[in-house]
Amino acid sequence: MYKAVLIFCLIMALASAVFYILLGVGVMHAGNLTGEDIPTFYYVIPVGYALMGAALFFRKRWIIITDLVLVVFTLLVFYSRYAAQPDVMWSVPGLATKIAQLLMGIGLVYLLVNFKKNARAK
Repeated sequence: MYKAVLIFCLIMALASAVFYILLGVGVMHAGNLTGEDIPTFYYVIPVGYALMGAALFFRKRWIIITDLVLVVFTLLVFYSRYAAQPDVMWSVPGLATKIAQLLMGIGLVYLLVNFKKNARAK
């Protein structure tokens, strides 16, 4: 089960990265955010998510904790920054990235809780 959750977290990280790429290149739009309104980090975030997902396979506790902190931070920043803009919050890229990140966060909590049990099973 542990390995399946690792793969699930990787898939969620890559799904989130794909939606950020689509948002960054203008294929999808999040409400009133358009080309010049989209911060440069929307082009850097997909690389970070891909690396986060891949790094999980090193099976280090500190990597899981770091990934979880980054996912929670991303969710909090999104909801605090765009809380007053429902057109961004309820847009396809807004929902798709946040659902993938939330599911990844749940998977990361599972990995963290079951880390010692998995380490003993090796």
